Amino acid sequence: MALLWKLASVLVVALATIADANTVDGRLHANMARRPSVPIVPLPDVGPVTSRNGTQLPPYNTTYYFDQLIDHTNPSLGTFKQRYWTTYEWYETGGPIILFTPGEANAQPYSGYLTNRTINGQIAQELSGVTIVLEHRYYGLSNPYDDLSVKSLKFHTIQQAIDDLEYFAKNVDLPMPGGDAVKPGQAPWILIGGSYSGALTSFTMVNKPNLFQAAYASSAVVESIIDYWGYFQPILEWMPKNCSADVQAVIAHIDSVFTSGNQKEINSIKALFNMSALTHLDDAAGALRNNLWDWQSLSPSSGGGLFFEFCDALEVKNGVSAGPNGWGLDHALQAWGSYWTNTYYSQLCGDTDVVTCLGTYDPTQDEWTDTSVDNANRSWMWIVCNEVGFFQEGAPQGHPTIVTRLVQPPYDEGQCTYMFPEAFDNLGHLPVPNVDATNKAYHGWFVQENHLFFANGHRDPWREATLAADGTNFRSTPGQPLTISDGFHCSDLSTTNAQVDPTVLAVQKQGLKAISAWVAEWKPSKH
Repeated sequence: MALLWKLASVLVVALATIADANTVDGRLHANMARRPSVPIVPLPDVGPVTSRNGTQLPPYNTTYYFDQLIDHTNPSLGTFKQRYWTTYEWYETGGPIILFTPGEANAQPYSGYLTNRTINGQIAQELSGVTIVLEHRYYGLSNPYDDLSVKSLKFHTIQQAIDDLEYFAKNVDLPMPGGDAVKPGQAPWILIGGSYSGALTSFTMVNKPNLFQAAYASSAVVESIIDYWGYFQPILEWMPKNCSADVQAVIAHIDSVFTSGNQKEINSIKALFNMSALTHLDDAAGALRNNLWDWQSLSPSSGGGLFFEFCDALEVKNGVSAGPNGWGLDHALQAWGSYWTNTYYSQLCGDTDVVTCLGTYDPTQDEWTDTSVDNANRSWMWIVCNEVGFFQEGAPQGHPTIVTRLVQPPYDEGQCTYMFPEAFDNLGHLPVPNVDATNKAYHGWFVQENHLFFANGHRDPWREATLAADGTNFRSTPGQPLTISDGFHCSDLSTTNAQVDPTVLAVQKQGLKAISAWVAEWKPSKH
């Protein structure tokens, strides 16, 4: 077995820059909860792709199309074109077919997941397999209809997405020699996912037993949760102590003032953050979550990033860093306001005015009314509002919080009514995502499957929805290993992260060992 640290030379000469998909979608409202997205791993700039026997192959970014069923419960409705990308760079007869979907994003930037810059490519290189990136229905250009109206979104469900994976695996003819004879039963298939698509990987193993010989789920948000205040818990635990202390102090002060009824003090804080034009105080306080949401973009190989720039703005004064207790409320409040208005706001909102960028109560705003395709946030919100929740709010009273308690689930559920009025306006109440049904159908935290590898990160803001959540104490088993690194969100999907963090490397090595053993058990069968 080739060793992880003896990968192709391209990994040595070029480190992958990892991006959070939330930051590359131009239609994300600044006060909209973040998506559990897979980080983007860019393609290497290495020239032509060649197979092991020297055959020149199509470039990694070559797009292919599959005729996917619109409705798996009614095939008579026809099909739509589902995009995918693939390479057989390392394939040898008998090798596995490695299927990956990035989940809730345009999949075009994810062709790097065909390469050995990722665990997908490592497995393919190790086991002589094919790698595939499949675009999720209703994201990018893989849409059954030409808009994202409520009527069109009828077939946008977790179950339809699971059924897509099965139908693709059983019916695709891959663009390679013998590509029509590598379906499940003819070749071992491996399913890989991260974040939401990691949960989808777990859900698929529950819902489609024996379809995939093995599966790898990274930072898999398997438990759907409405009030997901736990998003900020790993950030609270792992951020610099001085920054945590001062952020808590500022947030407690803002919440106290905003609920005091003292209009003079309220106006003073709004002016400090250049938010005087905002009418709703939950919009103003909730906007400050953006500085904490920046944590999701971090990885072991990313360096400081915006999050630590924010902490430095609060904690470095005249070239001196504060002690673990921070500088205290007075300095931190002024420093945060200065950083927000002079540096951060333009990065977050560009030239957009504060009401348009941060306000959420105008149902005519583009973020709520734009039904054009390739709008990942609209597509994701449909799943959020109906099936998974994941509203990122302040912690309960009595628990430390680094974001405002003025933002609670009704704030986000109201956004569901603005975005999908045709679906929710006639309910007579705010829509409540049916997380109980989702967790029951796909077993959530209590999944017990065979040949399913879970990888998590201590510093992942989505940790509390994974099998590594605090207080769960789930046991790792040979058939369903549970592993955890010191990484962030989906850090173990990236080869570069393993080069700088030995705990990520250890998880990848365990994953490769488990997947290799499970694939070795595969035998041909009829599916």
